[in-house]
This record gives sequence, structure tokens and C-alpha cells, in this order.
Amino acid sequence: MSKTLKQRFKDLEYGRVGSFGNDVSTPRTRRLAYWHFQLFDHAFLRGLWTNLAEIAPGVWRSNQPSPRRIETYKKMGIKTILSLRGNPNSPISFMLLEKQACADHGIELVTTSLSARSLADKQIYIDLLDLLDTLEPTFLLHCKSGADRAGLVSALYLLHVKGAPLDEARKQLSLRFMHLKSTKTGILDHLLNCYEADIKRLGPTPIRAWFETHYDKTAISESFSPLWKYS
Repeated sequence: MSKTLKQRFKDLEYGRVGSFGNDVSTPRTRRLAYWHFQLFDHAFLRGLWTNLAEIAPGVWRSNQPSPRRIETYKKMGIKTILSLRGNPNSPISFMLLEKQACADHGIELVTTSLSARSLADKQIYIDLLDLLDTLEPTFLLHCKSGADRAGLVSALYLLHVKGAPLDEARKQLSLRFMHLKSTKTGILDHLLNCYEADIKRLGPTPIRAWFETHYDKTAISESFSPLWKYS
């Protein structure tokens, strides 16, 4: 029974029950997607809390924006939004609404998929760094809460594109953004810690070169143990 309820909730969360399809162009489907977005993507919690911050001139980070916030970001001069939450063709409410809002306001939507609690394959990080090279300010990057994935990518942007010191870059993963190092999301801090250990041993090494030659997803993952394992 509990498994059935859990699966049903997951189906609701990912839009597989009471589906609005893959189209939010009609008042009905847009309304269904909006309420799904509010309840199951927890958008109601982000009504006032945006986790918005400028990490470099013309480069912003935030949590998942609503269509209304995307309109505001257009007025701020945002030209591109980088979502770290996955496939732009996914029929999930947050992606459908964001895709439509970006189209309505002439904002380019770029997407990639990262996890907050596990590391990605080497090529994903390399491709991400190459993507960051192509994004011209003014742009915004976001994940769901703006705490973990957005924090890591902000740190990587500062390291790779701006040439910032590691100590400055790792501030993007901090309690100020509601990032908790003691939970499973601390794997992202551990990634940067392993990079730091290697550059102390090897000498100055650009982050992209490190991913190419020294990043070991399995070894780094196995060497990480969160203080709080049930997050």
C-alpha cells in the first residue's frame, strides 16, 4: 500500500497523473500546469524567496523561476537562461512553463542535467564548461532551489571563465544560498576539495584540464561520506 501511494505521488510530481500533455498554450492546460508547478514543484515556497544573486557582472543565479519572474528577468536584460534541471522537451510543468515564458519574452533557454547528490561523468562537466564559455552576459543559471547545482555551476563559471581563486569560487556553495555541506549535497564541496588537493600536489591546473586528466568520478564518490546520511 505504501509503495502504491509513493508511486502515485511520484507520478503526480512528474506530471503523469491528470496530465496536461506537453502543451500549455490553452487556458486549461496552462492552469493545470500552473497548479502542478505550485504544489508538486513547490513553487509556492519560491513566491518571495528567489535565491537571486549576481555572481559576476551580468551573470546571475537563482532558484526555479516562475513565468512572472521570467518576465521580470527580461526587464533586467537577461538574454539567456541556463536550466540545470534536464530535458527541455520533458512534459513536466516547470519545464513547460519555463519554455513557454522564455519564448514569450525572447529569452533563449539552454538546458543540461545535473544532480545535487551525485557526481556527473567527466564529459558532462567538460561539455558544461565549454557551454559556459559560449554564454554571453546577461544570463541567468538556475536549478530547483538555487542552492546546490546552481552553486556548483556558479563556482565552475568563476573558476573556468573568470579565473577566480578557488576560495572565492567555493563561496557559491554556502549556507547563504541554503546549501548544506553536511548532507549528501556535500558531494559537490568534496569535488572542489579533491580539485584543491590535486592542484596542491600537481601545481596550478585549470579546472577543465583537471576534469580531462585527473577527475575520477568513482574514486571521489567513494571517498565521500556525508555527516548526515538521510538527507
